[in-house]
Amino acid sequence: MFTKTEGILPAPEATHALVTVFQEAEKCKKEGVSRTILFNLCGHGYFDMSAYQDYFEGKLHNHEVTKEEIEASLAQLDTPVPA
Repeated sequence: MFTKTEGILPAPEATHALVTVFQEAEKCKKEGVSRTILFNLCGHGYFDMSAYQDYFEGKLHNHEVTKEEIEASLAQLDTPVPA
């Protein structure tokens, strides 16, 4: 809806704010009041297009990171050892 109206594809992280904006606007409409609803759009989703496509085609899968994967990644860090 936002993209059709504004011509901007929001980044996935920003869509939570947009849902709230739509809910608040609907609430105002039902109450018959006019309010200004201000929100911050922090980015666009044009770089996320292939991820959107994968999502809608059911190609994305949840991956839970194991303790072993975390430890292997941490072992690769060049972190100073406290004295």
